Amino acid sequence: MRSRFCQTARIVSDFRYAQFCPLARAAEIVGERWTLLILRELLIGPKRFSDFQAPLAGVSSSVLADRLGKLTQRGVVRRRELPPPAAASVYELTESGQGLLPAILELARWGARQLGVPEPGDHIEPAWLKLGMLTIARHSPTPARTFRLTAVVGDREASVRVRGGPAGTVVLDEDGEAEATLRADLFTLLAVASGWMAVEQAVARGMLSVAGDPDAMIDFSALFEMDPPTPENQQAPENQQGA
Repeated sequence: MRSRFCQTARIVSDFRYAQFCPLARAAEIVGERWTLLILRELLIGPKRFSDFQAPLAGVSSSVLADRLGKLTQRGVVRRRELPPPAAASVYELTESGQGLLPAILELARWGARQLGVPEPGDHIEPAWLKLGMLTIARHSPTPARTFRLTAVVGDREASVRVRGGPAGTVVLDEDGEAEATLRADLFTLLAVASGWMAVEQAVARGMLSVAGDPDAMIDFSALFEMDPPTPENQQAPENQQGA
């Protein structure tokens, strides 16, 4: 046990706070610039090196390679070769890396309270819908309803399903049945799910389209929970323009 601990300490020798503290150790591993956003992308799913370029607009190839290399060295990420005909390698989270999900979701919940509305020029990826729904999914019993959500950004889109039940809300792949389908930009979907904007209001403003069982929609927002934004970030969602 001792030798394994000492080996881990040596691996993280490129930067240390020199404090015998678990929070300091975690910050040494995931606190470097871009690292948390790389982990966000890998929590959505495995990625080729080139797949990081669009969602991490602004990161250089050298910095990305450095961060992935460090995360791999520390056992958070691994590189896996895909079989033919793909003939490519992907990065994915190890079991240790998957263990970061609860902490990242709690950090995202806190960040959502500081987020406000999108600023002009803010980059948004439709694939972030999955992590957004995981962030606000209610963990107490929720109505047994299933919805398909599609986030649209320009000509790109991503979909997930959310299903309520006695164990709370779970986020599923898009394939499968759903009682109703909601389609909007990512901000509107999050605003409606969190209760910051009523479904009827979003539909009336042309920000949201809904298809399926109207009775199911009565229970939609009950599948989620989200703290209200901080006072300085309380600009009303209805002030946003339709997608």
